[in-house]
Amino acid sequence: MTDLLPRPVRFDRTGGSFDLPSGAGVTGPVGPVDSLRRALPVLDLRPAGHGPVTVTEDPALGEEAYALEVTPEGVRITAGGRAGAFYAGQTLRQALGAEAFRAATARDSWTVPCGRVEDAPAFSWRGVHLDVARHFLPKREVLRMVDLMAAHKLNRLHLHLVDDQGWRIESRVAPRLHEIGSHRPRTITSLRGEEDAFDEVPHGGHYTLGDLTEIAAYARARAVTVVPEIDVPGHASAILAAYPSLGARAADGREPAPFTVLDRWGISPAILSPLPETIEFLTAVFDELLGALGETPYVHIGGDECVLDDWAASPAITAFREELGLAEPSDLHAWFLRRLADELAGRGSRAVVWDEAFVSGALRTDTIVMPWRGTGVARRAAEAGHDVVQTPVFPLYFDYAESASEDEPIAIGDAITLADVAAFDPAPSSWTAGQRGRVLGAQFQLWSERLPDGRAVDYRAWPRGCALAEVTWSGAAGADFPERLTRHLDRLDALGVEYRPPSGPRPWQLGGAGHRRHRPRAVKVEEVMRRLEEMTHLADSTRPSIAGDGA
Repeated sequence: MTDLLPRPVRFDRTGGSFDLPSGAGVTGPVGPVDSLRRALPVLDLRPAGHGPVTVTEDPALGEEAYALEVTPEGVRITAGGRAGAFYAGQTLRQALGAEAFRAATARDSWTVPCGRVEDAPAFSWRGVHLDVARHFLPKREVLRMVDLMAAHKLNRLHLHLVDDQGWRIESRVAPRLHEIGSHRPRTITSLRGEEDAFDEVPHGGHYTLGDLTEIAAYARARAVTVVPEIDVPGHASAILAAYPSLGARAADGREPAPFTVLDRWGISPAILSPLPETIEFLTAVFDELLGALGETPYVHIGGDECVLDDWAASPAITAFREELGLAEPSDLHAWFLRRLADELAGRGSRAVVWDEAFVSGALRTDTIVMPWRGTGVARRAAEAGHDVVQTPVFPLYFDYAESASEDEPIAIGDAITLADVAAFDPAPSSWTAGQRGRVLGAQFQLWSERLPDGRAVDYRAWPRGCALAEVTWSGAAGADFPERLTRHLDRLDALGVEYRPPSGPRPWQLGGAGHRRHRPRAVKVEEVMRRLEEMTHLADSTRPSIAGDGA
């Protein structure tokens, strides 16, 4: 068990081993036992009155904490709750060897080294952001991501369900959202500086409400919480293509401006009207979404990259703003997001926003901030009393290439390396104790302009995701992380993950030869971070910080 990843709080090797037969009996409370069995499907443990595997529950440990002891006589687990039992199972799975990560084997027994593990996470939010709006991923890929998260003790799946390029959920109260907003006729293939070119292939898809119920239940059973994102009031082309009456122009009684689901990357000036009718419309959609997902402790409402020009130019919206006693369109941006957060709070969900919403001000005190534009604005949000989930472009935007090389598949920019992620500190020691206490954790972002399918997602997510799993679970990557990762890659191979090898892409993963080559240094992440930090201090902070389509 010396190659555990993420690194546990404590591990003591005691010598010897225990032979654990497949189909062995497991005893203990039903909930934790079910979670343990789900973490170890290859073992086919059977609930029984007695057996070599025993589970006890001790809530004093904390829901996600556990102790695992293997002796020559058997396996004993003490778990703080169902999640703790599940994570104990994942640790035991690693101790069994890489073959335990296959869907099925012909083995009748497994040799487990004896030892004791005591473990609990450093951060409560250990997340993955999956953009299914730019490129839709079928349900099977979402469920697979849940499995990969669970294997790494990651516990928040942030689904970016809405953007200019697509709306991805069924709506029965507003069916045009999925009937019109879920597909586009083509997708741009040219890069910045090139003449526009498109693939002329329709792209689309959406999850039914039944799919969402399934995804949430599947995730919940694996200690993963789904965090849905409906990004408003900007990034609204797909919404307005379906319901143009929600746009700012229509607020003045004029013919609504025509909108289409965007077929190119970048950011549209399309923005929803902030009038009460829009709040009512979105509230009905949120009710439908929450009804499908079940208990949903967090809902992301976006707030990023909003061009407020249409609000400023609208007499009706200006009159409404003045009636509210608000001085600037940015104040109305803050008011709009707070109203949605109030509605969600009444339904038992905390709002989550990108950092532009914090800069606009007037957030509910319980609103969680995701500061994508750097740790400077993150510290300001924490100082203001907001819980923070660290999401900075550097080093947690995994749509950036892992090296500045033409061998890489096309990416928005470069470079964010495995070592960069492993060195990340979500709660820097330079912050005050109060500021550090506001950091819930961190998550990596998989924006999908350059991620058309599951193979591309695998390549970008892993093994950099392994590094963030260790950082968020263990508090920091251990000095021996590279050595443990080398052995952990055998587990990824058994799981069928098409990760990027630390030494570089495999021949079929290379840029070129039918794939667009990466353009090294076309977008430099260090320059991006400087510009983003500057933007967080401007009065016009909501305006998009990065123009164009990336690489």
